Amino acid sequence: MRDWLVLLTVSAVALIGIVIWNVWTFNVVASGGTIGSPTASTIQPFNQSSLDTIRTVFANREAEEEKYEKGTYSFADPSQ
Repeated sequence: MRDWLVLLTVSAVALIGIVIWNVWTFNVVASGGTIGSPTASTIQPFNQSSLDTIRTVFANREAEEEKYEKGTYSFADPSQ
């Protein structure tokens, strides 16, 4: 009986602690606060070479899509 009483007591204390933590966290966030230290945000400027690389990737994908649509690629269907 004593073991069950200890187990239930520890569980009740843990549950109360979790509820109190969640209520406190909700109140902080609801009032506009932040949990922990705020992170410093830095804005990275666009790099022209990165934009050129992205454009090249999309151009290559468009070329591959055209090959699929025009029938340049042909595949054998293994299910037949």
